[in-house]
Amino acid sequence: MAEQIQLEVVTPDKILVNEKVDMIIAPGVEGEFGVLAGHIPFLSSLKIGEMYFKKGANTEYIALSGGYAEVLPEKVTILAEAAEKARDIDVDRAKRALERAQERLRQAKMEEMDYARAEAALARAMLRLKVAEHHR
Repeated sequence: MAEQIQLEVVTPDKILVNEKVDMIIAPGVEGEFGVLAGHIPFLSSLKIGEMYFKKGANTEYIALSGGYAEVLPEKVTILAEAAEKARDIDVDRAKRALERAQERLRQAKMEEMDYARAEAALARAMLRLKVAEHHR
């Protein structure tokens, strides 16, 4: 069996993941990065995006709403603003959030509102739907 690395995904509300895994892929602000056991240490800011990890033949997907990653040779800690496993995403709720975000974006364009916040809400809603597709 290949060497494993400890993965911990933490949000302000809970510890979402705390287990040994084979491989981790995360959405860094400078690009997606992968981690195996024994990786050189580094820190990275995370963007809104999909992360996943493999354990044996299983792959689990998580929607991340930004945060930070600390990579050490034996452990990866993800401190996420928000994170949701694919199997926990309520698709109907995510679709409604997408519709609201699209409407906010339209209003932001017309009324010169906070366009960046509206774009971020849209990106999060689209991400949740994309990640939820992995669980179907």
